[in-house]
Amino acid sequence: VTNQWFLPAVRGDIPPGCAAHGFVCDGTRILVFGGMVEYGRYSNDLYELQASRWLWKKVKPQAPSTGLPPCPRLGHSFSLYGNKCYLFGGLANESEDSNNNVPRYLNDFYELELQHGSGVVGWSIPVTKGILPSPRESHTAIVYCRKDLGSPKMYIFGGMCGCRLNDLWELDIETMTWSRPETKGTVPLPRSLHTANVIGNKMYVFGGWVPQSAGGEISARDGEWKCTGSFSYLNLDTTEWIGLISDCQEDKSNLLPGPRAGHCAVAVGTRLYIWSGRDGYRKAWNNQVCCKDLWYLDTEKPPAPSQVQLIRATTNSFQVKWDEVPTVEGYLLQLQADSPVPSVAGIPGTGVPETSVLSSQGGSSLHQSPQSLPSVPYPEMKVDHPSQTNNVIPNNVQVSLSSNSLLKVEGKEKVAAPENKITQETMKNHADATGFKESNAPPLLPVCTSNRQWYDVGIFKNNSAVVSQFYLLPEETLSISNKMESANVPDYRLLKKQDLFPGTVYRFRVAAINGCGVGPFSKISEFKTCIPGFPGAPSTVKITKSVDCIHLSWEPPASPSGNILEYSAYLAIRSTQLQENPSQLVFMRIYCGLKTSCIVTTAQLSNAHVDYTSRPAIVFRISAKNERGYGPATQVRWLQ
Repeated sequence: VTNQWFLPAVRGDIPPGCAAHGFVCDGTRILVFGGMVEYGRYSNDLYELQASRWLWKKVKPQAPSTGLPPCPRLGHSFSLYGNKCYLFGGLANESEDSNNNVPRYLNDFYELELQHGSGVVGWSIPVTKGILPSPRESHTAIVYCRKDLGSPKMYIFGGMCGCRLNDLWELDIETMTWSRPETKGTVPLPRSLHTANVIGNKMYVFGGWVPQSAGGEISARDGEWKCTGSFSYLNLDTTEWIGLISDCQEDKSNLLPGPRAGHCAVAVGTRLYIWSGRDGYRKAWNNQVCCKDLWYLDTEKPPAPSQVQLIRATTNSFQVKWDEVPTVEGYLLQLQADSPVPSVAGIPGTGVPETSVLSSQGGSSLHQSPQSLPSVPYPEMKVDHPSQTNNVIPNNVQVSLSSNSLLKVEGKEKVAAPENKITQETMKNHADATGFKESNAPPLLPVCTSNRQWYDVGIFKNNSAVVSQFYLLPEETLSISNKMESANVPDYRLLKKQDLFPGTVYRFRVAAINGCGVGPFSKISEFKTCIPGFPGAPSTVKITKSVDCIHLSWEPPASPSGNILEYSAYLAIRSTQLQENPSQLVFMRIYCGLKTSCIVTTAQLSNAHVDYTSRPAIVFRISAKNERGYGPATQVRWLQ
């Protein structure tokens, strides 16, 4: 993530600038409906932006079979579920003269059917049961569907209708029935121009215009109003409100986003981003300040990354990578070491590569097996090579531990991290306690080992690492960390480092880190450092497809350690053994010879196992043999 804004060069039917419009994102297209194009003049135009091509198109939906299409409006809600958008309410201008504004609050309800990929079908006016919500504008509407109970529901909260509202309405989209759910907990203050976003089973409500209370009384219809920075969520399964930041919470250190209304908020995975808005008392323009800050809230720990994948092994290092996890600050990489393996040349006459190694250089011991071999779960080698730069995050980043953490995102200015060693603050242990943090360097929480055999390799900013050493924890720390889930975070600068040994099996696991702490670890991968004297693994594997076969080609190893006598290529195949243990791939040899290419026939491919550990792929391995025997294999996944 660069945290840099950019202005795309858009083309096509570019819409005029407008405020308080409806906006939905459907894959790579964005739909914009209505809004105020100038004071007193509102729109009912619908535009589509194809963000993959930055192409705008004005679309003309069919009118509903009963009734008129939506009138020009602002402050409406526009919500996407499946292939339909739901339009509710807003504010219309009854006057023909745009300078003479006669407001009319709306509570009409429309459904807009979308075509797949691009374009729309048309508007319809659904027949609903129950009592419609009262007319309003600047409210929020979200759609939520419980995993176990499949009926999607739309929830409308708050808004403005001469005075601010804090009522909650529910629409069952399958039965088209409106109702007012009973809620528990403290309902947020009446508000308009707030935001509401769904993450998991929670609707997070932030900011907006709220009553300026005098002596604890909510002001009357013509009372004073102010912007708020209060923050709550509604558990949509239990309909209970939980307050996270109260309206009167002091924030002298600017660790929380300031009061604002008319901002925007978007959920990316389990992270909520809040951008801009304006702050001010009453609606006097000269009293208002436009915010230009971007914040995010991590609502839960990140998921486990994919298994660690090996790109290259040498006698004393590994180059590894793993799939990126969106919206994380970094990754904690750990390893477990076996005692060094005796450097025996191998078992004569087998001609099969070591199964626990995937590499591009260096040698390895051999594994006895006839034509097919079971293996440990094998990582993916993509043919790109991450840069060798050391991307370990500095150890002097301040750490905060909490269930929710909100951070202010800064632009592209590099800021020196504080000089102190890693510190840990323990926040209140409530499942949804919010530990807010404003920070230029993201807070990171390395985890001590809960098993004395796991050692930290370090914390990495990106999803790749060159591993030649790991950190040794003092014995007393190991015994503490066996008992405690999060013992004191080690200061890596004070720890001894251990180099990797040749011919040794190392197990790896990786966990992602965000503002809430360290997530669960990945499945374990196992690799072996090379033994001097064996050939490295073939490199630059290419796969090209023809009508009835595929061509596999490769480059000789960078370090042959003598003359290459032959190459072997293997294909992962379906087998009963694989059904019993899906992570143990079984391989069949499909080529043995001196050439650096071979043909894989359709008949051979018909036996191939399709691996679904990440994207569906057929797995090949290629290894080279010199006078000492076979070296490690290069593994490639041919995406299907």
